[in-house]
Amino acid sequence: MSIETGAPGDLLSAHPETAYFWGRVAADGECEDGCVTVRTSDETAARRLASVAGAERADHRIVEREYAHDTSITRTEDEYTVQVLGGLADRASAALGLPFDGQAGGYRFDTLAAHDRQLLRGLLEGCGTVCFKSDDEAVGVSFVHEDERLLRTVQSLLDSAPVDAPYDDLADASSGYWFGVADDAVPDLADWVYDGSEETGLFAPSRRRKLRKSVERVR
Repeated sequence: MSIETGAPGDLLSAHPETAYFWGRVAADGECEDGCVTVRTSDETAARRLASVAGAERADHRIVEREYAHDTSITRTEDEYTVQVLGGLADRASAALGLPFDGQAGGYRFDTLAAHDRQLLRGLLEGCGTVCFKSDDEAVGVSFVHEDERLLRTVQSLLDSAPVDAPYDDLADASSGYWFGVADDAVPDLADWVYDGSEETGLFAPSRRRKLRKSVERVR
């Protein structure tokens, strides 16, 4: 668990672990009656999320996913699923405003404000995309999700971040909505989002590696 603060006693308490966990759930998971589900394509991240949630294991399968910006394009990748059974989903919906059983969410993350870096990291890894733009010698970061309100919440977190991270307006995507962070802001945002992650383990190695390597190419 996090070296600085120890393990969270409650998954709804304010803690680096819980902020990262709920960021991942909001971005690529759901709260249903009796079950919280979160997905990741990174095995190490899956083990970490299972540890945070107290789950015994992460289920693994190979899935064909649609490309976020164009659902006519698909790719095959690993998918790890972590599930927490019991009444946590109901409590999380009430406390954090997460969507419950298909109902719209309000995304009230105020209780996690002290750990906005970990929360935004979880959201970035769950519904963010990273690409290297060879023609422009730049790194692109965008957020894609079917829920417009969640993306508005991500924008609010970027507004509150201690680094300057301007972004585009929301636009339609094949899978919902999306917006991009300004290319010249990505390097500083990447540094801030992953600062301290090595000590806590709250990150997906494959996602962090891709973003850092892309940033290194433009510096």
